[in-house]
Amino acid sequence: MDLNQLRESIDSIDSQILELFEKRMELCKNVAVYKKANNLPIFQSSRENQIIEKVREKTTNPGLKNGSAVLFTAIMDISKYLQQQEIMKEDSHISFTSIENLGDAEKIGCQGTSGANSETAASMIFGDKPITFYQTFEDVFRAVENCDVDYGIIPVQNSTAGSVTPAYDLMRKYDFHIVCSVCVEITNCLAVKNDIEIKDIECVYSHPQALSQCSDFLEKNGLKAQQYGNTATAAKFVSESNENIAVICSEECAVNLGLKILAKGISNFIPNYTKFICISKDFKVLPDADTISVILNIPNTSGSLYRLLAKFITGGMNLDRIESRPIKNGSFDAMFYLNFKGNIHDKDVQTLIRGLESELEYFKLLGAYAEE
Repeated sequence: MDLNQLRESIDSIDSQILELFEKRMELCKNVAVYKKANNLPIFQSSRENQIIEKVREKTTNPGLKNGSAVLFTAIMDISKYLQQQEIMKEDSHISFTSIENLGDAEKIGCQGTSGANSETAASMIFGDKPITFYQTFEDVFRAVENCDVDYGIIPVQNSTAGSVTPAYDLMRKYDFHIVCSVCVEITNCLAVKNDIEIKDIECVYSHPQALSQCSDFLEKNGLKAQQYGNTATAAKFVSESNENIAVICSEECAVNLGLKILAKGISNFIPNYTKFICISKDFKVLPDADTISVILNIPNTSGSLYRLLAKFITGGMNLDRIESRPIKNGSFDAMFYLNFKGNIHDKDVQTLIRGLESELEYFKLLGAYAEE
């Protein structure tokens, strides 16, 4: 057979596969109707394992056993999604409050002190409403969970230094929801209190993210760096010290504290942005919400990440970001933080979320919001 004949044969087989696939999915919908009527779960791991083992046994070509298992695993994942859709036709599972704006905000919390980038982010969202400052990110999360504030501001990602890992580590621990996000341009500068030159500086203080963002400048000038909880509180510390120390902070912060700016625009890359999220205790959704954030844990088994991604493909969802962090339970297992495009009002989105909730050992819906 020549190449065209081979391709025609493949096309013919593909047509048969597609026809059988559609027939199988139609039967799966009927299974969903039965499961709903008899209050049976969609996901039955023992049944899936039995099917996969039978597929492996029936595959006559040893080199195709794994491929056959992958093929039928994907088919079953699609089947579960369709069954979930069928069951949710008259069942809205996800509860949230639709709001028009954040006009109800009275108490806002962020980490640091006046002049911090978190304050800038808060002002972009809430205007001139008063802010309560907290010492740590965890204090802000705790204040939101305890309803001490209506909303909290947390940095999560920088365009130069990457993820703010302490913030991600706290997301699993506290009860909150993301309401919106903003991006703040970070204008890092080097500032001092005393009338000294760069060569006289004994140590530079700042938040780890700011030090990372300006690592090239620090290395070029041979400056010793010391981590501090926040850029603004580090600036305040320098302003109250008589030692030959410096701070990396925003130009606005340096001016407010009467510090002398020795160098401007010292970030490794310019422009340099940090993304902040606004969090609340209640699950509130603004009209322009187009992004869903979740935390989940998947089994440490072959193909588990592939199967997870396949669910988003089946539902037509576009993943924007995947972040992994260690669970910190003595194992090497990881927790995954995912952002994907979708409207929380959409049944397909709710189907996907409900399926993840039912199948995964740990799943947490963080919120629905507009990604800036």
